[in-house]
Amino acid sequence: MPIYHSLGNIPPKRHTIFSNPKGGIYYEQLFGTEGFSGHASLLYHVHRPTQIKKILDSYDVTPRIAIAKNIRPMMLKGLQVKPKEDFLESRVPLMLNADCTISVAAPTKSLIGYFYKNADADELIFVHKGEGVLHSLFGDLRFRPGDYLVIPRAVIYQISFETTDNRLLITESYEPIYTPKSYKNASGQLLEHAPFCERDYILPQTLQTFDQKGDFLIKTKKQGMMHQLVYATHPFDVVGWDGYNYPYGFSIHNFEPITGRVHLPPPIHLNFETSAMVICSFCPRLYDYHPQAIPAPYNHSNIDSDEVLYYVDGDFMSRNDIKPGDITLHPKGVVHGPAPGAYERSIGQKETHELAVMIDTFRPLQITEAAMDIDNVDYATSWLE
Repeated sequence: MPIYHSLGNIPPKRHTIFSNPKGGIYYEQLFGTEGFSGHASLLYHVHRPTQIKKILDSYDVTPRIAIAKNIRPMMLKGLQVKPKEDFLESRVPLMLNADCTISVAAPTKSLIGYFYKNADADELIFVHKGEGVLHSLFGDLRFRPGDYLVIPRAVIYQISFETTDNRLLITESYEPIYTPKSYKNASGQLLEHAPFCERDYILPQTLQTFDQKGDFLIKTKKQGMMHQLVYATHPFDVVGWDGYNYPYGFSIHNFEPITGRVHLPPPIHLNFETSAMVICSFCPRLYDYHPQAIPAPYNHSNIDSDEVLYYVDGDFMSRNDIKPGDITLHPKGVVHGPAPGAYERSIGQKETHELAVMIDTFRPLQITEAAMDIDNVDYATSWLE
């Protein structure tokens, strides 16, 4: 997260006594990344955040792989994944490599009865359908359809849905998720040519402090296992914090597309990046305005990345018969491009209202058994005339 934020009460100097008016002191916690050299925040707890009462049984959540070395272009029908009540159980991993896991989820109820922490990965949750509040020890974060929620690894959180028809695209990244370097100056401020600015970020608000003792279950995902730890105090007992490492949101509707006289490549749609992948937002925009322009993308080879596209809304001009919630995978090593007729059909068009999320991974993706259940097997031959 590139900007400083603070909520609640904090002492004037870090690593000094911060007295609790009820007696005793507040307990400081450094919440940092990349050792002590990455983004970090300092939190102040009513109780020591280290009080484990017991550790319950752990269980394996490693996705089962169906295709370890894939060459086939694929289309998955994401909305065919059946809803489940529980937030974690609703997650269906579809593709993964050593750097990330890409899942969809359709939870129908709020995450209640336990808290959740992903100890291995930053989570980028795109809200296709649904609205509610992300609760964490950093405060509350409201979300609506079209919002990205960036949750740094090890953040303890709960989600409260105000809807039952909820559809999520979840990317777990084992490298930190940042805004693109190309959009920022040396000190981290977003530049004038960036397609969004700091005003567009949705920041945590309404910090609530829960001074409670009892049995608090925190399900913690680590190394493909779900561990269940019971703590003696409520994890959201923070009275204040400040820093750069915290959950935040961004609406895809606030992404301002970059356009040109002729077709521009996908990096103009860049929204987030890691050292191992990029995430792009395709938003409604004016088409290319050269008098001889062909707005549809040219055929191209994915020489260095696997390309995943999650279709959100609108008429995606480069494909035929695409529906919201569909997911395409174009693997490295195979040329791909517009569907038959789309290239010609785009000529003379002035604008598009498509909305989609693209994830390009620099290492090949493996395909899970769950993905095979929603696979459109005819997609690979859909370019035949």
